[in-house]
Amino acid sequence: MVKKSVTKVVASVKKSPLKILITQPRPEGVKSPYYDLAVKFGLTLDFFPFIKIEGVPAKEFRKQKIDISSFSAVIFTSRNAIDHFFRTCDEMKVSVSQNTKYFCITESVALYLQKFILYRKRKVFYGADGSNKSLFDVINKHKANENFLYPCSESFDSEITNWLRNNQCEYATPILYKVASNNIKEVMANNYDIICLFTPGAVKSLKESFPRYKQKDTKIAVFGANTFKAAEEAGLQLDIKAPMPQTPSMVSALEKFLTPAPKKKAKA
Repeated sequence: MVKKSVTKVVASVKKSPLKILITQPRPEGVKSPYYDLAVKFGLTLDFFPFIKIEGVPAKEFRKQKIDISSFSAVIFTSRNAIDHFFRTCDEMKVSVSQNTKYFCITESVALYLQKFILYRKRKVFYGADGSNKSLFDVINKHKANENFLYPCSESFDSEITNWLRNNQCEYATPILYKVASNNIKEVMANNYDIICLFTPGAVKSLKESFPRYKQKDTKIAVFGANTFKAAEEAGLQLDIKAPMPQTPSMVSALEKFLTPAPKKKAKA
């Protein structure tokens, strides 16, 4: 079934540029693996975030009565969570201990920490395949004597908090940012061959703007276990998934999908 889809998509590239919508901000600068991908396959790429992130100001955060400095470990499931965790620390003048451990949903999220801390593998951990289960496996090895901070938005992942609760972990879920849907009606007026979704919020934005959205021949690409779940619950057919063992990024997943399967050699 997937091979037929790939053949159909690649064939359309030869007729006209394949149009792909990346539901994230356009990369800064002129270098990006997305641009390399566009050149390789002759693609037309549009970038437009389906969601907007609004930080919770320090004054409002204080009402939650959570002492950030009293936690020994932090769980991050997105770059947004990292950005707003350190923003809040700066606004609150909280000094994060050098001994703090960080548990991240993927390697790419973990590497993003280099923007804020001196990256050391002995205190930064991440799941093997981007799933909650792989994250839990890592946390489980280090949970003794740790208390966990899980920075999140108002629509946090209850599977993570349920696991922490069921495993008798001490934890708190500070709400550091809010996710709001962007107005995407103008950009979605264009017909795209592939739409790449990176967060459950992006799925929600799509359904809110287009309650009767019909996928038809559009291929849906999703990143992350939580986005998989949200997209399936929204009734979307998922054609491209990342991260996976052989496709750790959205770019690599798109490349694999667009690359024609090698032809089988005829028997002599």
